[in-house]
Amino acid sequence: MGRPKKELGNLKIIQVNVRMTAGEYVKVSSNAETLGISVADYIRKIGSGKPLSKKMVNPMDRELFVHLSRIGNNINQLTKVYNSGVRDPFNIKEQLIEVKDLLQFLKSNISDNDR
Repeated sequence: MGRPKKELGNLKIIQVNVRMTAGEYVKVSSNAETLGISVADYIRKIGSGKPLSKKMVNPMDRELFVHLSRIGNNINQLTKVYNSGVRDPFNIKEQLIEVKDLLQFLKSNISDNDR
């Protein structure tokens, strides 16, 4: 089963090129990096008046969040296999319990280091 098609109104089909000085680009890219989003998303949000997140994200924390998101995706796939009733040759249930404990440990460390 593939990914559902986006509605025509949600497709990003128009490209806008913007020229800026090196100083302007450094400022824009620095702001985008601080918020943990791409330069294009930053400009898109500023231009459309959408609110930017108030909390600055440390680049190391951002990388950790990305890795945790990927792990979560893998866990969802394993859980789907486990719940489908397929024989469990890899002891998925025990592995999911270990991962849950590890994620709780990481979550407590992240909240302890919150700025």
